[in-house]
Amino acid sequence: MPTFHTKDITDKHFLITGGAGFIGSHIVEYLLNNNAGKVTVLDNLSTGSIKNVELFLGNSNYEFIEGDIRNAETCAKACNNIDYVSHQAALGSVPRSVKDPITTNEVNIGGFVNMITAAKNAKVKSFTYASSSSVYGDEPNLPKKEQLTGNLLSPYAVTKMTNELYASVFGRLYGLNVVGLRYFNVFGPRQDPFGPYAAVIPLFINGIINNKDVFINGDGEQTRDFTFVENAVQANIKGMLCENNDAFGQAYNVAVGANFSVNFLYITIKTLLNLEHNPIYREQREGDIRNSLADISKAKNLLGYNPTQNFLDGLKITVDFFKKNNF
Repeated sequence: MPTFHTKDITDKHFLITGGAGFIGSHIVEYLLNNNAGKVTVLDNLSTGSIKNVELFLGNSNYEFIEGDIRNAETCAKACNNIDYVSHQAALGSVPRSVKDPITTNEVNIGGFVNMITAAKNAKVKSFTYASSSSVYGDEPNLPKKEQLTGNLLSPYAVTKMTNELYASVFGRLYGLNVVGLRYFNVFGPRQDPFGPYAAVIPLFINGIINNKDVFINGDGEQTRDFTFVENAVQANIKGMLCENNDAFGQAYNVAVGANFSVNFLYITIKTLLNLEHNPIYREQREGDIRNSLADISKAKNLLGYNPTQNFLDGLKITVDFFKKNNF
């Protein structure tokens, strides 16, 4: 992975909430590989994996705290002596939020307020957090520009928009340096293919490799700006270490700026695996948007974000990972 920073971080202490999860563990890996002074992970392992903790336990600069962001005291303790926070802990998935809005709200809003309050009280240098492209709702224009959002389509989207509102207020009221990252369909190695709320790319790869049923919602012509995890890591590093005062208090699209249909995704994975397989089409999912494509110019201009991996190159890396790891 390329280096995304120039600042000396050998004496800096980073807190990654949700660091046992997919994106969080890649942020941890980057920081440890680049000699960060200390990296602390806070995760309750409800959706994160103990395997993503065990990857780093041999590193003396790594610390794991098993705890829940719904507990304010846990958040406060985790923020002790922290310089930079990357807040990835959340309950993901639009369908999960439709089925269980109460827990999604408790974790994604209650937990967020606990964490940002703890960060403010600890006087951290910056607080970068995961938002989502779901905040665009039914806004029809493409590409998606940060200032134009529509009616929200799921409880999950409500929680992420609420995070952005809280972050903006904390920035203005308390002077906390906050950066929000609206992820667009992030994928890559270590993304969990199992469980009822698994993301589409690991689900497809796992299903095709193991000759299991693969479902495509609707006609499959819906499009997404699929974003390789390396790009999300870059955005977090640029957000945490940002020194551009004009960049704080805002949310940014984190994507590549190119979109592909789910049908194209399926065919490409099948081709990369060199396997025969046929999908099963079913009804469209509640709360899903039809088309997604990001304008990433704001992140480029204010954060210096510049995607290093496009969709197809990232997909090849991801497919190779799943093949080698026998998923």
